[in-house]
Amino acid sequence: MTVPSSPMSSTTSTPHGMLPPARLGSYDSPISGASGSFAQPEQEFNDSDETELLSVSWNQDYGCFAAGTNRGFRIYNCEPFKETFRRDLKSGGFKIVEMLFRCNILALVGGAANSQYPPNKVLIWDDHQSRCIGEFAFRSEVRGVKLRRDRIVVVLEHKIYVHNFMDLKLLHQIETVANPRGLCCLSQNVNAIVLACPGLRRGQIRIEHFGLRMTKFITAHDSQVACFTLTMDGLLLATASAKGTLIRIFNTMDGTRLQEVRRGVDRAEIYSIALSPNVQWLAVSSDKGTVHLFSLRVRVAGEDSPAHSEVSQSPALAYQNSSTSLDALISTSTGANPGSSLSFMRGVLPKYFSSEWSFAQFHLPEETQFVAAFGSQNTVIVVGMDGSFYRCSFDPVNGGQMVQREYNRFLSSDSKPR
Repeated sequence: MTVPSSPMSSTTSTPHGMLPPARLGSYDSPISGASGSFAQPEQEFNDSDETELLSVSWNQDYGCFAAGTNRGFRIYNCEPFKETFRRDLKSGGFKIVEMLFRCNILALVGGAANSQYPPNKVLIWDDHQSRCIGEFAFRSEVRGVKLRRDRIVVVLEHKIYVHNFMDLKLLHQIETVANPRGLCCLSQNVNAIVLACPGLRRGQIRIEHFGLRMTKFITAHDSQVACFTLTMDGLLLATASAKGTLIRIFNTMDGTRLQEVRRGVDRAEIYSIALSPNVQWLAVSSDKGTVHLFSLRVRVAGEDSPAHSEVSQSPALAYQNSSTSLDALISTSTGANPGSSLSFMRGVLPKYFSSEWSFAQFHLPEETQFVAAFGSQNTVIVVGMDGSFYRCSFDPVNGGQMVQREYNRFLSSDSKPR
């Protein structure tokens, strides 16, 4: 559904005084009838009932993932793998389930068949209290929601709204090019609020450094942007276009391209891009049935980085907040991505002969959509829309084919929380 050119209408609801009431005054006529709690309680379903998976999404540190189903949602821990809890609702399922690290707060958006919460509403759900503590309603379908501890970001097809988490107050409105996938990323560093979203032109990405009050536009690709992600501190951006052949890494402070790697030469749909916490590795999944792992020549370290001690002990140079120098962002990596044996003829042969190719690979069924992330101790975790969970390991020195270490079917009844 396309957002009209006039300002959107919305209401914000905060039941039982859990959050101070906040009306988004910059909108015109609010939608009436926004409710604040699930009217229908949790409903038990027969294990024989078929559960349809509507979405899967990682939490902010890849430690858990959420599965939106046609009858509710489920949360899974990755290491060790187990279902931690589920909510089955007779009102219908959720197409978007966004976690906030491992806490009890989630953002939920109903699927098309949800009789009570349609796709144009965002619920802020407190699972500890088993109720909705806030709600946003829009006149068009919600395409995505992103959370951090102090912000709620709602993505519509042509507009993005940034709200304060504590009182739901609207802080920013951002216009974008058509964005049916709901592409948007948020940094998670306490001291750096950085948002990445599509710009106003094809192939362009807009970076908002809210703390610095700085906006940067990066022309990432000639064709439409299909996927992107930020590092936890928002200093690096990795992007892929609709062609799906190249992945590019940028400095978000000045827009400089730091590295370019090649997934392949054939067109592909990129499903996910993930950066390892120490910013040493990048993983890409696509419809070609392969997860590609690349070695990065960039490093970012900061006081709030979970991998700070590991990075600071490496030969990499630490990024200083006051500097945008490329020397501080580029360093020699442990493993090097392979290149063509004809790369010495750079500038004479087609560009792909001089490209950096993937360092390691893991093969999956082509007909299924998979999203990849990083686990501990040189592992990659992969979740599929067929209800499958994989953990594989890679050799950080020699690369090559990854080794499957674990496989689970997470929608099966025997994965219920114990």
